[in-house]
Amino acid sequence: MTKIKEKLLIFTRYPEPGKTKTRLIPALGAEGATLLHRQLIQHTLNQLPNLLKNRPVEAEVKYAGGTQELMQKLLPPEIKCTPQSQGDLGEKMKNALAETFSKTTQKALIIGTDCPALDPHRLSQAFDQLSHYDLVLGPALDGGYYLIGMQRLIPELFVGINWGTEIVMKQTLEIAQHLNLSYSLLDTLADIDRPEDLALFNFEAKKSSNFP
Repeated sequence: MTKIKEKLLIFTRYPEPGKTKTRLIPALGAEGATLLHRQLIQHTLNQLPNLLKNRPVEAEVKYAGGTQELMQKLLPPEIKCTPQSQGDLGEKMKNALAETFSKTTQKALIIGTDCPALDPHRLSQAFDQLSHYDLVLGPALDGGYYLIGMQRLIPELFVGINWGTEIVMKQTLEIAQHLNLSYSLLDTLADIDRPEDLALFNFEAKKSSNFP
């Protein structure tokens, strides 16, 4: 079996009106928020070719909502998708990493699709940092993180976190320090979650031809 040295796990939700980007519905409407989410997924996928051609990376989408058939239609055929596990976000990330490290992976990153400034350079930087640190984090302006990476499963990092709040990064670093983990921080970037974030992304209210 070929050794997969690096794995990129992309967490997202299948775009469905009323279930996607709900905090943006007051500004964009349910359909508009869903369209923006589709565009953010596509933007994230557009970063992959330059990353994959230069590194031994396998990318996989971990999705919630919809079905595997519907989600796969949004993706290039070479990018597989599998459903997220049950539980809160911490449980879902922990379980995805446990599965990943039980196979052939030496380094793993988890990202979402909400950070348009996350590019191939920063993803490569994160993988490189994992050669020297136990943990890599990409801080988000809202107090969370847009990226987490490690060389082995560290389940404590996903327990007791107030997900979706402005203290997620703070709590995660406190756990890392308590465990005496070495860690590296990437640039602080913005997620697109609230109406005031929309200026950070060139949102066009029209259907992209890249989606069915």
